[in-house]
Amino acid sequence: MSFERELEVARLAALEAAEVVRGHQKAGIDVERKAGDEPVTAADHAASELILRRLKAAFPGDSALSEEVPDDGARRHQARVWVIDPIDGTRDFIRGDEGFSVMIGLCVDGRPTVGVVAMPATRVTYGGIVGVGGWKDLADGSRLPLRTSSIAGPPGIRLVSSKSHRSDDIDKFRNALQIEDELHIGSVGVKASLVAEGSRDLYVYPGTRTKIWDACAPEAILIAAGGRFTDVRGRMLSYTGELLYNEGGIVASNGPLHDHVLALLEKLGRERLPPAG
Repeated sequence: MSFERELEVARLAALEAAEVVRGHQKAGIDVERKAGDEPVTAADHAASELILRRLKAAFPGDSALSEEVPDDGARRHQARVWVIDPIDGTRDFIRGDEGFSVMIGLCVDGRPTVGVVAMPATRVTYGGIVGVGGWKDLADGSRLPLRTSSIAGPPGIRLVSSKSHRSDDIDKFRNALQIEDELHIGSVGVKASLVAEGSRDLYVYPGTRTKIWDACAPEAILIAAGGRFTDVRGRMLSYTGELLYNEGGIVASNGPLHDHVLALLEKLGRERLPPAG
């Protein structure tokens, strides 16, 4: 089955939502707090409502899950589920940084299949269909194909990591992989897209704070570009379970690095365990 129409509908919806987000940024940002003390703004809600309307009009039989709408559980029983993060990297958006994005993904039979990540600040958009390929649209209207890098181990690994939720574990991991080049970005979607385009090689987040709307679109784009996307134990992320959290963390790599990184994470995890007995 071709998913070109799904990708185009998602791309146009993401671009329209990005325009809404830019408008809110110019007008001033009122910040509220939701569960978990996470920031949320009127722009999050407006972008979410717009995207849901566009997707419902184009694909009325599909289910949808958005960060800004309570999960009604319908996604667990539908073959096609749109997964939306209207502003991924809200803290970057509030600070006026560039590292936030609008993300729309489509899960088919529980697996991310189509993904779009649009960056309102830079007007760069990433998209991809698993099994077909991915692309990057620049602000000047040109389109570039996505392809991950080929580095398979140290030295020279280029890491992209979280700006707001960086842990001490990342420093241990970075030292073990001899990583000297690290970039901090807010949005998971932007981080994974940088790996997909080959300008970064690896993104690792061993924590449990991300949710499935942080991962769906990025996973589709990275897999489409030739990379790999798993939890820290090498398992596929679940998009059909009761829980919304990615409890096993995220490892998003260029592909050749992946098994080496997983083995290192397992070793570092064992070293943190107390001695037996």
